[in-house]
Amino acid sequence: MKKILLVISLGLALAGCAGTTGTIDKDAQITQEWTVERLYAEAHDELNSSNYTRAIKLYEILESRFPNGRYAQQAQLDTAYAYYKDDEPEKALAAVERFQRIHPRHPNMDYALYLKGLILFNEDQSFLNRLASQDWSDRDPKANRDAYQAFSQLIELYPNSRYAPDAAERMTKLVDALGGNEMAVARYYMKRGAYLAAANRAQKIVERYQNTRFVEESLAIMEASYRKLNKPQLADDTRRILAQNFPNSPYLQKSWQENSSIPWWRYWK
Repeated sequence: MKKILLVISLGLALAGCAGTTGTIDKDAQITQEWTVERLYAEAHDELNSSNYTRAIKLYEILESRFPNGRYAQQAQLDTAYAYYKDDEPEKALAAVERFQRIHPRHPNMDYALYLKGLILFNEDQSFLNRLASQDWSDRDPKANRDAYQAFSQLIELYPNSRYAPDAAERMTKLVDALGGNEMAVARYYMKRGAYLAAANRAQKIVERYQNTRFVEESLAIMEASYRKLNKPQLADDTRRILAQNFPNSPYLQKSWQENSSIPWWRYWK
């Protein structure tokens, strides 16, 4: 009985494999007589129709049959974009980096860098509808840095690219996100009473992310930390800098003395 069941199971498994192979062979057979132009056109139509799996399959067939020429090169880029739109960031990144390795001087390299940045940026599709509530500080800082580097390389090498303005706008968001990530860490250290670590993180924000919205709070954290560390001169100097740059700052109205009856962290969110 066991032997019979085993034979049946094996037969079903082989049938399943045959069905999969048949599907692959069907695609190959249908397109067997197609020209490279038709293959690319069909794949591009599938891409525009959001049929990403079908588009990728046709691009792969195209590249295997016509590995040289502009259609194969464009198919590589389109494959990366299809993976990106199909929420396959790892495959998309691998595809675009492969294109960069094979065609380092390609005339569409600005687009390749832009696409790489988009993949790393990995923007939420509903971002524009949630911009006010989106907290970019909770993103992986490494992903932020890598995306920033890709966009920065695009702008540096191709300043007149059609993609440069959007890349610059995204870089601004990424800088704010990186500053926000550092701020989250500084707040955490303050809550734990690690005042030296908090002051160092806050100082890093002031030095590296001067154009972000976190500088004011960073100076306030530095002042609070220095007072907790019994460094009144540093605290006073920091407070003067805060007053000079943010004369209307609410943090200037608070007491940062040791005997304050209000916990310091209640001044923050």
